[in-house]
Amino acid sequence: MLKEPISITALSSISALGESLEEVWQSYYQKEHFLSEKRIGEQMVWVSQLPESIKLKIEDLRQSDAKYKPLDDSVLFAMYAARKAVATAGWEKGTQFGINIGSSRGATTLFEKYHEEFLTNGKSSTLSSPTTTLGNISSWVAHDLKSKGPEISHSITCSTALHAVLNAVAWIQSGMIDKFLVGGSEAPLTPFTIAQMQALKVYSKEKEGYPCLAMDLNKHQNTMVLGEAAGLACLEKGQKTNALAMIEGIGYATEPLEHSVSISTDAQCFQDSMKMALGNLDPSQVDAVVMHAPGTIKGDQTEFNAIQKVFCNKLPFLTTNKWKVGHTFGASGLLSLEMAVLMLNHQRPIPIPFVPNEVFPKTIEKVMVNAVGFGGNAVSILLSKR
Repeated sequence: MLKEPISITALSSISALGESLEEVWQSYYQKEHFLSEKRIGEQMVWVSQLPESIKLKIEDLRQSDAKYKPLDDSVLFAMYAARKAVATAGWEKGTQFGINIGSSRGATTLFEKYHEEFLTNGKSSTLSSPTTTLGNISSWVAHDLKSKGPEISHSITCSTALHAVLNAVAWIQSGMIDKFLVGGSEAPLTPFTIAQMQALKVYSKEKEGYPCLAMDLNKHQNTMVLGEAAGLACLEKGQKTNALAMIEGIGYATEPLEHSVSISTDAQCFQDSMKMALGNLDPSQVDAVVMHAPGTIKGDQTEFNAIQKVFCNKLPFLTTNKWKVGHTFGASGLLSLEMAVLMLNHQRPIPIPFVPNEVFPKTIEKVMVNAVGFGGNAVSILLSKR
């Protein structure tokens, strides 16, 4: 448990679900998914795309400053969401706050473009290095917001955004800073990135119904679908009057792997991270868990097994958003955290339409949010009502 409370005072995301908390909430309460077929390279695949209205705003941002024109979408997504987050939190430009925004793939669109040019011409573009470094995201957001605190970027695969939360909590608890902007950004809808997931045999080939069957434990094939998104949160020391929710506990774990892309049958890393986040709290007090649940057979089942081990005979309400918005890699943990905060504030669970017989909680006081990535690096964040 934390030494002192930490407030989430603002959330900002852009995804297929929309860009405001109200719009995202309404999208969650539609039974339809937000996945579509798109031609990526030479093939049609399921993806989760930003709405055209948001893409136009991202393009306006790109054209607003000559320095922004050569930046990758992953950077621009983060900049756009960051402006909205700090405005909502009331943080003024030029004030002191930390920034930790990561990405699983980083500037993959530009990297693939520059590498193709190199293979063709034998030369590299002048901007190929500075525009594809992973630190690109936080440094450009810091430039845009004129912030004066530390700026950090990292890639811890699909748990990147929640690892950013961990970092911020550590900085705030240390007393070195009182505010941190955290999250993840991902623009992975490129031929090479899709091909990598297909090579792992995890990408969806569904033809009917829901393309991504995240948390359907009876599925017979993997159904991961990639999506583009950015998700950011403003964290502040203490219990603030404008808090959307409180961070009550944090947990993390990494387990020794038998295979570079798998976790154990009972996801020991998730068991350890959830127990750490719970601290001395009785597991029965957790009303819901927003699962990582990527839509793969093994990924969904092992996390479910871990939850059974930790919560024993009283399983909380279980949900995930990947059936609706796809797997947004480094941004996914923050979208899950946003989903949890929305359930806490609206006091309504967000169900999965093809998972029957879920028992809905009467009230939602505490929600656990999970994320894990390649390498078995799990993170669990326990949230409570403000």
